[in-house]
Amino acid sequence: MSETPHEGFSGDLLPAGPGQTINAIAHFYRGELTRMVAWRDRLDHTTNWAIAASAAMLSVTLSSPDSHHAVILCCMAVVFLLLLIEARRYRYFDVSRNRVRLLERNYHARLFDPETPSDPPDWKERLHEDLRTPRFQHSLLQAMRNRLRRNYLWIYLTLFVAWWLKVSTIVLEPRTGKARFVRSVDQFFANASVSYIPGELVVMGVALFCFALGAVATATPAPGFGEEADV
Repeated sequence: MSETPHEGFSGDLLPAGPGQTINAIAHFYRGELTRMVAWRDRLDHTTNWAIAASAAMLSVTLSSPDSHHAVILCCMAVVFLLLLIEARRYRYFDVSRNRVRLLERNYHARLFDPETPSDPPDWKERLHEDLRTPRFQHSLLQAMRNRLRRNYLWIYLTLFVAWWLKVSTIVLEPRTGKARFVRSVDQFFANASVSYIPGELVVMGVALFCFALGAVATATPAPGFGEEADV
């Protein structure tokens, strides 16, 4: 007699008692925790790359008065690319972290205080839906906001100060070769030019880029994007 798919599935794979259920939950928790730690480690790697790239390019640019400030602009572009990569990795990290926290809050924590109510009350249904149809908890823009406020604003602040210092204070005297401060707005824009691109356009581009980063970093988070999401 052939058994139905449901009978075969339930008889072979689903837990037959409380002991097997606890064992399945433990294996599930361990797997999600391992995945979460792996994605967290990748986040740290991307941040380390951004810091190393910024330090290397700043050492090249600031080591000599005649080195061009365009190296810092290239560094800003590289760091932005790393920011996008890290924001994407953060979204995957957040999927596993959300599952782990649901179990920790509503299963492991209640082992020590069974009277504590579940938070949220429908955590089993949420976990079920998330496993059946996995979805990112937050958008790419919200993930960028998180990584900016955590690490990348400080990196960009350092790069912007170095760029402003390079453009506004370092000019070589034609005859002596010594560095001095810029003495007029025309000198400042001349210093800021990159090849055939006028200095006015370069300064405007940097200002718009910094404004966009600030707008993303100060944007209001989505509901639920609170303390735990800022790990």
